[in-house]
Amino acid sequence: MATTRGFTGRPRATDLSSRIPPGQHLEKDFPVLSAGPTPRIRIADWTFTLKVGPRPVKTWSWTEFNALPMTQMTRDIHCVTTWSKLDTVWEGVLVDDILKAASIEAPTPYVLAHSFDGYSTNVPMQDLAGKAMVALRFGGEPLDSDHGGPARLLVPHLYFWKSAKWLNGLQFTERDEAGFWELRGYHMYGDPWREQRYSGD
Repeated sequence: MATTRGFTGRPRATDLSSRIPPGQHLEKDFPVLSAGPTPRIRIADWTFTLKVGPRPVKTWSWTEFNALPMTQMTRDIHCVTTWSKLDTVWEGVLVDDILKAASIEAPTPYVLAHSFDGYSTNVPMQDLAGKAMVALRFGGEPLDSDHGGPARLLVPHLYFWKSAKWLNGLQFTERDEAGFWELRGYHMYGDPWREQRYSGD
Protein backbone atom coordinates (compact mmCIF):
# COMPACT_ATOMS: atom_id res chain seq x y z
CA MET A 1 0.00 0.00 0.00
CA ALA A 2 1.32 3.43 -0.91
CA THR A 3 1.62 5.95 1.92
CA THR A 4 2.02 9.67 1.90
CA ARG A 5 5.29 11.26 2.90
CA GLY A 6 4.09 12.08 6.39
CA PHE A 7 4.08 8.42 7.37
CA THR A 8 7.76 7.88 6.68
CA GLY A 9 8.81 10.01 9.66
CA ARG A 10 12.23 11.53 10.15
CA PRO A 11 15.19 9.84 8.51
CA ARG A 12 17.21 7.92 11.09
CA ALA A 13 20.76 8.99 11.78
CA THR A 14 23.15 6.67 10.02
CA ASP A 15 25.35 4.43 12.07
CA LEU A 16 28.39 5.95 10.34
CA SER A 17 27.72 9.48 11.61
CA SER A 18 27.58 8.22 15.16
CA ARG A 19 30.99 6.59 14.76
CA ILE A 20 32.94 9.57 13.42
CA PRO A 21 34.09 12.04 16.12
CA PRO A 22 33.65 15.80 15.66
CA GLY A 23 36.12 17.39 13.27
CA GLN A 24 36.85 14.07 11.53
CA HIS A 25 36.02 12.84 8.02
CA LEU A 26 35.67 9.30 6.72
CA GLU A 27 38.73 7.91 4.92
CA LYS A 28 38.59 4.77 2.77
CA ASP A 29 42.35 4.53 2.23
CA PHE A 30 44.96 4.16 4.96
CA PRO A 31 47.13 7.33 4.90
CA VAL A 32 50.79 6.95 5.88
CA LEU A 33 51.99 9.60 8.34
CA SER A 34 55.12 9.56 10.48
CA ALA A 35 57.50 11.98 12.17
CA GLY A 36 60.57 10.72 10.30
CA PRO A 37 61.81 8.16 7.78
CA THR A 38 60.37 4.66 7.92
CA PRO A 39 62.77 2.28 9.70
CA ARG A 40 63.26 -1.12 8.12
CA ILE A 41 63.42 -3.63 10.97
CA ARG A 42 64.58 -7.17 10.30
CA ILE A 43 62.56 -9.82 12.10
CA ALA A 44 65.84 -11.33 13.33
CA ASP A 45 66.66 -8.02 15.05
CA TRP A 46 63.20 -7.38 16.52
CA THR A 47 62.80 -7.50 20.29
CA PHE A 48 60.11 -6.28 22.66
CA THR A 49 61.04 -5.27 26.21
CA LEU A 50 58.75 -4.63 29.16
CA LYS A 51 60.29 -2.25 31.71
CA VAL A 52 59.39 -0.89 35.13
CA GLY A 53 61.14 2.46 35.19
CA PRO A 54 64.65 1.83 33.80
CA ARG A 55 64.60 -1.84 34.84
CA PRO A 56 63.86 -4.44 32.14
CA VAL A 57 61.38 -7.04 33.38
CA LYS A 58 61.22 -9.29 30.31
CA THR A 59 62.33 -9.26 26.70
CA TRP A 60 60.84 -11.33 23.87
CA SER A 61 62.28 -12.21 20.47
CA TRP A 62 59.96 -12.20 17.46
CA THR A 63 59.48 -15.97 17.70
CA GLU A 64 58.79 -15.83 21.44
CA PHE A 65 56.35 -12.94 21.07
CA ASN A 66 54.44 -14.69 18.30
CA ALA A 67 53.99 -17.69 20.61
CA LEU A 68 51.91 -15.55 23.02
CA PRO A 69 48.08 -15.73 22.79
CA MET A 70 46.80 -13.90 19.70
CA THR A 71 43.60 -11.86 19.63
CA GLN A 72 41.74 -10.29 16.70
CA MET A 73 39.82 -7.04 17.08
CA THR A 74 37.85 -4.86 14.66
CA ARG A 75 37.92 -1.18 15.59
CA ASP A 76 37.42 2.32 14.19
CA ILE A 77 40.58 4.47 14.23
CA HIS A 78 40.90 8.26 14.29
CA CYS A 79 43.96 10.29 13.27
CA VAL A 80 44.56 13.75 14.74
CA THR A 81 44.99 15.01 11.14
CA THR A 82 41.15 14.62 10.90
CA TRP A 83 40.67 11.31 9.09
CA SER A 84 38.83 8.33 10.54
CA LYS A 85 38.84 4.79 9.17
CA LEU A 86 36.13 2.36 10.21
CA ASP A 87 36.08 -1.38 10.80
CA THR A 88 39.84 -1.92 10.67
CA VAL A 89 40.84 -5.49 11.49
CA TRP A 90 43.91 -6.15 13.63
CA GLU A 91 45.56 -9.18 15.17
CA GLY A 92 48.15 -9.22 17.89
CA VAL A 93 48.84 -9.70 21.59
CA LEU A 94 46.69 -7.92 24.14
CA VAL A 95 48.62 -5.82 26.66
CA ASP A 96 46.85 -7.87 29.35
CA ASP A 97 48.39 -11.05 27.91
CA ILE A 98 51.85 -9.44 27.77
CA LEU A 99 51.67 -8.65 31.49
CA LYS A 100 50.38 -12.14 32.22
CA ALA A 101 53.28 -13.68 30.29
CA ALA A 102 55.70 -11.53 32.30
CA SER A 103 53.96 -12.59 35.54
CA ILE A 104 53.40 -9.02 36.70
CA GLU A 105 50.48 -6.72 37.36
CA ALA A 106 50.67 -3.08 36.34
CA PRO A 107 52.96 -1.52 38.99
CA THR A 108 52.23 2.15 38.09
CA PRO A 109 49.29 4.05 36.53
CA TYR A 110 51.27 5.28 33.50
CA VAL A 111 53.08 3.79 30.52
CA LEU A 112 55.46 5.12 27.89
CA ALA A 113 55.45 3.28 24.57
CA HIS A 114 58.86 3.21 22.85
CA SER A 115 59.71 2.64 19.20
CA PHE A 116 62.78 1.58 17.23
CA ASP A 117 63.12 5.07 15.71
CA GLY A 118 63.25 6.83 19.10
CA TYR A 119 59.57 7.83 19.08
CA SER A 120 57.64 7.59 22.34
CA THR A 121 54.12 8.35 23.54
CA ASN A 122 52.40 8.22 26.91
CA VAL A 123 49.22 6.27 27.67
CA PRO A 124 47.52 5.72 31.04
CA MET A 125 47.51 2.05 31.99
CA GLN A 126 43.73 2.14 32.37
CA ASP A 127 43.55 2.83 28.60
CA LEU A 128 45.63 -0.25 27.82
CA ALA A 129 44.01 -2.80 30.14
CA GLY A 130 41.37 -4.70 28.20
CA LYS A 131 41.44 -2.18 25.33
CA ALA A 132 44.83 -2.27 23.60
CA MET A 133 47.18 -4.68 21.87
CA VAL A 134 50.56 -4.91 20.22
CA ALA A 135 49.36 -5.48 16.67
CA LEU A 136 51.30 -7.73 14.30
CA ARG A 137 48.77 -8.09 11.47
CA PHE A 138 46.37 -5.75 9.70
CA GLY A 139 43.56 -6.89 7.41
CA GLY A 140 44.75 -10.47 7.65
CA GLU A 141 48.28 -9.66 6.47
CA PRO A 142 51.54 -9.01 8.32
CA LEU A 143 51.73 -5.34 9.27
CA ASP A 144 53.87 -3.58 6.69
CA SER A 145 56.64 -1.11 7.53
CA ASP A 146 54.74 1.98 6.40
CA HIS A 147 52.01 1.27 8.92
CA GLY A 148 54.38 0.41 11.76
CA GLY A 149 55.39 -3.19 11.07
CA PRO A 150 56.56 -5.55 12.27
CA ALA A 151 54.62 -4.43 15.37
CA ARG A 152 52.79 -1.36 16.57
CA LEU A 153 50.75 -0.42 19.59
CA LEU A 154 47.00 -0.22 18.95
CA VAL A 155 44.95 2.02 21.28
CA PRO A 156 41.95 2.56 19.02
CA HIS A 157 39.85 4.78 21.28
CA LEU A 158 42.56 7.51 21.40
CA TYR A 159 43.97 9.58 18.52
CA PHE A 160 46.20 7.38 16.43
CA TRP A 161 49.51 9.03 17.37
CA LYS A 162 49.11 7.08 20.64
CA SER A 163 49.27 3.82 18.63
CA ALA A 164 53.05 4.00 18.31
CA LYS A 165 54.53 2.50 15.14
CA TRP A 166 57.62 0.22 15.14
CA LEU A 167 57.09 -0.60 18.78
CA ASN A 168 59.94 -2.17 20.75
CA GLY A 169 58.72 -1.85 24.31
CA LEU A 170 56.44 -0.56 27.04
CA GLN A 171 57.80 1.17 30.13
CA PHE A 172 55.85 1.70 33.35
CA THR A 173 56.42 5.17 34.80
CA GLU A 174 55.50 6.67 38.15
CA ARG A 175 54.14 9.85 36.57
CA ASP A 176 52.52 10.76 33.26
CA GLU A 177 55.62 11.55 31.17
CA ALA A 178 55.18 13.33 27.84
CA GLY A 179 56.34 11.54 24.70
CA PHE A 180 57.53 12.82 21.31
CA TRP A 181 54.41 14.70 20.16
CA GLU A 182 53.24 15.58 23.66
CA LEU A 183 56.52 17.48 24.20
CA ARG A 184 55.75 19.37 20.98
CA GLY A 185 52.33 20.65 22.00
CA TYR A 186 50.02 17.70 21.46
CA HIS A 187 47.50 16.77 24.14
CA MET A 188 48.67 14.49 26.94
CA TYR A 189 45.59 12.22 26.55
CA GLY A 190 44.15 12.56 23.04
CA ASP A 191 40.45 11.66 23.21
CA PRO A 192 39.03 12.12 19.66
CA TRP A 193 35.45 12.51 20.94
CA ARG A 194 36.56 15.52 23.01
CA GLU A 195 38.87 16.83 20.21
CA GLN A 196 41.88 16.76 22.50
CA ARG A 197 44.37 17.49 19.72
CA TYR A 198 46.68 20.00 21.35
CA SER A 199 47.70 21.09 24.83
CA GLY A 200 44.85 23.14 26.25
CA ASP A 201 42.09 21.52 24.15
